[in-house]
Amino acid sequence: MSQKSELFNRIEEAVAYIRKAIAVQPEIGIVLGTGLGGLATEITTDVEINYSDIPHFAESTVETHHGKLIFGTLSGRPVVAMQGRFHFYEGYSMEQITFPVRAMKFLGVGTLLISNVCGSMNPNFNNGEIMLIEDHINLLPGNPLIGVNDEQLGPRFVDMAEPWSKRLISMAEEIGLQNRIKLHKGVYVALPGPSLETRAEYRFLRAIGADVVGMSTVPENIAARQMGMEVLGLSIITDECYPDALKPVDIAEIISIAHSAEPKLTYLFKELAGRI
Repeated sequence: MSQKSELFNRIEEAVAYIRKAIAVQPEIGIVLGTGLGGLATEITTDVEINYSDIPHFAESTVETHHGKLIFGTLSGRPVVAMQGRFHFYEGYSMEQITFPVRAMKFLGVGTLLISNVCGSMNPNFNNGEIMLIEDHINLLPGNPLIGVNDEQLGPRFVDMAEPWSKRLISMAEEIGLQNRIKLHKGVYVALPGPSLETRAEYRFLRAIGADVVGMSTVPENIAARQMGMEVLGLSIITDECYPDALKPVDIAEIISIAHSAEPKLTYLFKELAGRI
């Protein structure tokens, strides 16, 4: 049996377990990043399932990630939210990182909304502001599509001409304009972490076209696009990474900035859910 076929079997087992616990098929999937779990309180919750209870799910080891799937409605639409994601720096494989997204697809999700916190190399972006991801650069040491391909999951060679939905970006921009929420557009670069970057690395990342840097998001996007899902990404800028004015990072401050900006992100997701 091929590796990908084994993966498909594991997805089916996870989906079968989840379906026994839920009554409504979700249409929209949401990935909540570091310090951004508050959106879960806006979901009219039907069922919560701990990752540890779901076959083949990994468990989040990051303190601010709760580690559960939340099923319910947001703006009247059936959704499933990941309250806690998996990262390469936790020691997980690309398959483990993207497994929840693949399960979402086979539960019925067609649209994926991803959030994260990030550091900015663009001097026009300030802490607490939100960037719409319009493109990305993958500098993680791997890709979730590496290995024997299973056509049940999608094509071997996935086109990435539009990894982030222009339609959803335009929709988010319209919501931002109507509600005076300042939104940037830019390029997200993913690095493995967990150490942050040096001054030289920030200069390099800016030189190759990145606006912000983080340690997640790109693998989830790649897997989702392979399966034909429409994807939108929102990044909250929580630290300013300017090489000539670099300061030591305070994780507590990053979490605080994420929390202060979260109401804007929550509002955007609620409005998007109602309009998609």
